Amino acid sequence: MTLATITQARAPLSFVCRVDIEVRAPVACIWALLTDSKGMARWNSTVTLVEGEIREGGKLRIHVAGTDRVFTPKVSGVVEQERMTWTGGFMPLFKGVRTFELVPSDYGFVNFAMAERFSGLLLPFVQSSFPDFGSIFAQFATDLKREAERQAFSP
Repeated sequence: MTLATITQARAPLSFVCRVDIEVRAPVACIWALLTDSKGMARWNSTVTLVEGEIREGGKLRIHVAGTDRVFTPKVSGVVEQERMTWTGGFMPLFKGVRTFELVPSDYGFVNFAMAERFSGLLLPFVQSSFPDFGSIFAQFATDLKREAERQAFSP
């Protein structure tokens, strides 16, 4: 799985988009990239700025590239070098839950997965205004892979 794999599922009040990719870098390197809010825009072409600290209970302001959109998720479920969750919105109207997961393999790479589940009563009305999350997630994963592997193999 050297390229990003996208899966999507739709239901009347939920939408899930997920990306998976193999990264040939130490899990610590990948985790450091995912939790460095100040440096994220340097390697991640899907954002222009991330404000706040990516830590348990942290509140973020994520500025999306190419738009005026700013998302304000809260970080939770942090298990160092394994997983974390970013949650935004206001249930029961609308909620987005993004999970990040790192699973080291026995073959020297890390399986990186990122999934977001959107749900709520307003979803059927706002879903048509969503961007193409498949391409955005693929770009995020590819950017992460490129930077982590660059750092892992740099002298």
